[in-house]
Amino acid sequence: MEAAVAVGVPAVELRDRLVAFVEGVAGRLPLRRQRENALLYVRGLVEQGGRKSLQPTLFRLEQTPACYESLQQFLADSPWPPELLIEACVERVGPQIGVVGWVVDDTGIVKDGKHSPGVKRQYSGTLGKIGNCQITVSLHAVGQWGTLPLGWRLYLPEEWCEDLPRRRKAKIPVEVGFRTKPQLAGDLCEQAAGWELPVAPILADCAYGEDAGFRGRLAQLELEYVVAVRAETSVYGPETSFAVPERNGPVGRPRTVARPDRKPESVRALAKRLPSRAWKTLPCRTTSEAEEIESRFAFVRVVATNPVRNRHQSPRQEWLIIEWRKGEETPSDYWLSNLSEDEPAERLARLARLRWTVELDYRQLKGELGLDHYEGRSYRGFHHHTALVTCAHAFLTEERLRPRAPRPA
Repeated sequence: MEAAVAVGVPAVELRDRLVAFVEGVAGRLPLRRQRENALLYVRGLVEQGGRKSLQPTLFRLEQTPACYESLQQFLADSPWPPELLIEACVERVGPQIGVVGWVVDDTGIVKDGKHSPGVKRQYSGTLGKIGNCQITVSLHAVGQWGTLPLGWRLYLPEEWCEDLPRRRKAKIPVEVGFRTKPQLAGDLCEQAAGWELPVAPILADCAYGEDAGFRGRLAQLELEYVVAVRAETSVYGPETSFAVPERNGPVGRPRTVARPDRKPESVRALAKRLPSRAWKTLPCRTTSEAEEIESRFAFVRVVATNPVRNRHQSPRQEWLIIEWRKGEETPSDYWLSNLSEDEPAERLARLARLRWTVELDYRQLKGELGLDHYEGRSYRGFHHHTALVTCAHAFLTEERLRPRAPRPA
């Protein structure tokens, strides 16, 4: 068993704990056969090396053709909700890792052909280029002692949603329509916020942070966030005053939306006009080798332009966090956050730089647990697979947190 080598315990003992873990979290699945298949699949993900697709995994586990048919049906067609399994894992392991943030991200899964749900030639940050792939949006809890996936949503491009024959072949439910990646991320955040899990600020890159609808939805859900934005993002600076204009004449409609007393500016322009006293050198990240990293930050209260000017919403103040590394000609990064006005600067800086840890999740989920090895062409099967990979990941996280018995003298 791979995990046995990693944690230095006997394989039989570890397998017994794996069985107990999966039986515990899979107890929410309604049918006994579903629970048995869940255990077998997670065993294959954790115990066996090599490719984690169904056929080679069952061959290594020495299972019969009948077992293969049962597991294939369990993955591709069985109607069990994958959220049940993920929620059970999250509520068991989440409180153990000392959650400090939730990270939104997406990853590309390379695919051949055109029949896997959502596949097309599209840009993937994982690939760093346009390639034939699926994109899945994910949410992860990041803690002091580990990380944990909180959910997955496969992104379906618009042409997929409009192609009925293709949808039927991929078994995409009729209720699933086109959702942008920020909308899918918002769905995952809202779902996880309803579970028994410590809620934490949501962290995301520019692809999500630039979306005013995503930020507004999190604010409506009373969820905190620290999300990256581009240098060109437009804001009203801290000197701006907002007031509701008088109506036009005695019979005009009363105005309801506050208007600014000056024009907006880019966050880059605002950063460059800040005085030197606005910049603070703060610790912002600890590497895996426990080396503290510092950088220069400024923190300014601003109002984002898009919701006010384009969506006609009331102005809402946010933190603009700016990082300008010493010796660089221009600032390197910008974030918007709805954390409270009296939030300590050091916490804002650390949260802004925390998102990188999700790469550790993806490395294990793909490299060790076969996240990108699912070869089926079923929409439901893809989400079942990600739920079972989450279960395997949660078990290994719990194993790493187990206290070890002292060695004999």
